Amino acid sequence: MGELRGALFLTWCMCAASCATAVSPSVEKGQGEPSVLAEASGAHKAPPTRLGGDTTVDVTNKHAFGKSLSNLPIPRLRDFAYGNRLFNTAWVTAPASVDNFDGLGPLFNRHSCVGCHVRDGRGKAPEAGETRLLSSLVRISIPGEGAHGAPKKHPIYGAQLQDKSISPEAPEAQVNIAYEAHEVVYPDGRVITLRRPLIRLSDYGYGTPDPPLLTSFRVASAVHGLGLLEAVPEESVLAWADPDDSDGDGISGRPNWVWEHEARKRSLGRFGWKAGQPSLRQQTAAAFAGDIGITSSIVQRDDVSNYQRAGMQGPDGGDPELRNRDLNAVVFYLRALAVPAARQGDSGLIARGYHYFDEVGCAACHRPNFETGGEAELPSLANQRIHPFTDLLLHDMGEGLSDGRPDFDASGAEWRTPPLWGIGLVERVNGHTFLLHDGRARDLEEAILWHGGEAERSKRRFMALDRREREALMAFVQSL
Repeated sequence: MGELRGALFLTWCMCAASCATAVSPSVEKGQGEPSVLAEASGAHKAPPTRLGGDTTVDVTNKHAFGKSLSNLPIPRLRDFAYGNRLFNTAWVTAPASVDNFDGLGPLFNRHSCVGCHVRDGRGKAPEAGETRLLSSLVRISIPGEGAHGAPKKHPIYGAQLQDKSISPEAPEAQVNIAYEAHEVVYPDGRVITLRRPLIRLSDYGYGTPDPPLLTSFRVASAVHGLGLLEAVPEESVLAWADPDDSDGDGISGRPNWVWEHEARKRSLGRFGWKAGQPSLRQQTAAAFAGDIGITSSIVQRDDVSNYQRAGMQGPDGGDPELRNRDLNAVVFYLRALAVPAARQGDSGLIARGYHYFDEVGCAACHRPNFETGGEAELPSLANQRIHPFTDLLLHDMGEGLSDGRPDFDASGAEWRTPPLWGIGLVERVNGHTFLLHDGRARDLEEAILWHGGEAERSKRRFMALDRREREALMAFVQSL
């Protein structure tokens, strides 16, 4: 099961019906190279298994997302353990006997990082009628553009709804989720019923919003492998971009340029469902402020407006509430979380699925290969050939997945291609198979069928495959 080496020509050994509906895209898009997923002899190329290069770990149990890089120097394991402790720390209200970990709220979503990212994995979408958001949240804004191109905050409710609060303060709102059925029919007549989440906000703690809110429901994403994505050179990401679809393949991935607070400049967005954060350090600080109500040197105010703050008299946990030492420790922990190896299983089936993955066009956005740079924040991450199956770019996914809420350069319909590494272990780690940004897809097949916009043609090609070919493609993705 060797890694992919170079560009190998794709052969057409499929049945006539499949060939008629699929034209193989160039996997190394923007670099003028043909497909890398099949050999000229007609034998299907085995997919990579060491998805994180030398950093990959061979773990398949419920802790598969929580292991340190396999090549992390032993002296740094202590730092990893301390960061892990902070990631799992439940913050409390101030003042507290442990003054390093107080300052929760006054408005918040969860007490800790692990409250959403259970075992460093994916959040679970709530069931219909459920009002507690255990590992999900609602981003909000109003029409227009905020500072530096960011979403424009609501003057009272800010950029994120906090559904919990420190007594006697009122939570911002209660979130109610319902689901609307949506049917998709395969060419062979098979019917799949999808579900679309409908968000209803009620019991506003600080008055009914005026103007109305733009809302985006999000589940927590898994956090393994983030250090490797941060270590990919910017030029490698931009080389793949094709904002004007100059090659005419219908795929027009483009970067999201976002504001980097410490550098005071626009930088390439890499993290978050719409690539709204440029670095792990800023992503972490923003999550502490928005999700837990903990300030830091980067985000010096939690997501509480002046209108709300005027009536709040409770103490805080200091200025800032999160020490730089502890912020750096959590960032180190996230950078050092490893990617589990792909499972080989039925190697023939998985190799065929890898071939179909390319043939229907999935690899045009879910880019198989990257190389990290030589100057990484963590030496263990440098010069690694990795296989995240993302291009870190924005793509228009169609009206069906649109949240109608812009985020810097991202439109409401645009989302960053999510990495696929670890996707087949989500059920084992987190006990569910919900996928996509809002968890609407209950399994991989539903996630594929929600693809639209730039991915519409690939989805149609997938649907045109026969049952065994579709199962092979999904078996490959589940092996990652």
